[in-house]
Amino acid sequence: MVTDGDVYAQEAIIQACKNLGLYPVLSSGGNPTPLPGERLAYEIKEAPYDPVVVMLDDRGEVGEGRGERALEYLLLDKSLEVLGVIAVASNTEQVRGVKVTESVDRYGQVINRPVDKYGEPEPIGHHLLKGDTTEILARFPDVKVVGVGDLGKMKGNDNPAHGAEVTTRCLKELLVE
Repeated sequence: MVTDGDVYAQEAIIQACKNLGLYPVLSSGGNPTPLPGERLAYEIKEAPYDPVVVMLDDRGEVGEGRGERALEYLLLDKSLEVLGVIAVASNTEQVRGVKVTESVDRYGQVINRPVDKYGEPEPIGHHLLKGDTTEILARFPDVKVVGVGDLGKMKGNDNPAHGAEVTTRCLKELLVE
């Protein structure tokens, strides 16, 4: 699961899925998320192969928006095996933030603290990633959370035309157990 669904994120996710042989649920893309959790669960179960990548986005809405409600539904669905969540940072200031298991910076390096929207490491001592579709993750402390900057962007370092290397690395981190 990925907490971004805008056009740039969709392009990066599609490329990363091609790189890794994963199935992107294209109907989940949108800003905000166009489908409710129940429909997304159905789409996941109907996917032609696994693993599946789903996009969830609140479009900057303060509080629990459509993306977070769908994310919560999917995390609570016992019939789904969730490998983890890629939590995308944003410039949203009205959020508490969420702890990450690790992050992938804009250079594709795995680090042990959060990053900002641009994929730059947050200062040492800063423990929470701030994103508009991430607050719900605090209720699920056992879920692996990989933090990242804005997918498909990060000053050109995640360009889908060049392989969406950062998004690909994030997905690889979720596939490792």
